[in-house]
Amino acid sequence: MSDVAEKQLVQEWHELLARYSAVFSKLECRLQERHGIGANEFEALERVATGDSKCRSADLTEAIHLSQSATSRLVARLEKEGLVERALCEVDRRGIFVSLTDAGRERYLAAKRTHREVLNETLR
Repeated sequence: MSDVAEKQLVQEWHELLARYSAVFSKLECRLQERHGIGANEFEALERVATGDSKCRSADLTEAIHLSQSATSRLVARLEKEGLVERALCEVDRRGIFVSLTDAGRERYLAAKRTHREVLNETLR
């Protein structure tokens, strides 16, 4: 790779990081102040809300791009707030399903408008 190509590649990477950081930061602030949840919590609620009636914990980990332990802590916080429920898979007792509560669906739907508003402001 030539020096010019390498510099361009690194510049593109830095621009991508800066854009991601700006969007994530705005999402984090706006969702927190309006709905009491962070961007990762919103992403988890959205993944559960838009899938089947329940979501495997392992699928949630992959969808929100956190480690398994970080996802587990996030789900525990959401469960403590009454936004989701966890249940063991009846077929495979090692599997855990996450589903939205009525309060979780309400919070998700309210936060979804804010989420889309921020995306529209920052990505367009």
